[in-house]
Amino acid sequence: MSAELAIDLRLLDPRLRDWGFPRWGSAQAAGLDLHACLNAPLVLAPQGPPALIPAGFAVAIRDPHWCGLVFPRSGLGHREGLVLGNGTGVIDADYEGPLMISAWNRNPGASAAIRIEPGDRIAQLVFTRVTRPALSVREAFGDSELAEEAGRRGSGGFGSTGRR
Repeated sequence: MSAELAIDLRLLDPRLRDWGFPRWGSAQAAGLDLHACLNAPLVLAPQGPPALIPAGFAVAIRDPHWCGLVFPRSGLGHREGLVLGNGTGVIDADYEGPLMISAWNRNPGASAAIRIEPGDRIAQLVFTRVTRPALSVREAFGDSELAEEAGRRGSGGFGSTGRR
């Protein structure tokens, strides 16, 4: 990890050491592999409710210019339909509780269930910078060329800048 940020981890599940945690999948991987710290296999039914799966550790980012983002593993999502129940998880710099992974089987109802074994790598944690701009509430955006373009782009509502 870059010397510009130091993050503390507290292992809550001793099996993580045996599973090789913490580690990135390769020297250039962006995401830290997250394991399913389950005591027994978990079966996710297609289109069933999401399950909260412990990642087995707590993280202390502490620097308000950084956060953690929990993403699904792309291969599991594409091939098997295992995605995060909340899309992407955000770990704020001031959160120091246990990490949980919301897992969901997005497959259609007639598809097979997804079985998650204890120790399976099911998600990844990416650390990224956070920018918190100064916000100004305005009645209108003004007459600048940029404001005119933004007004044209937004005049059609949500999704109006897509296909023509």
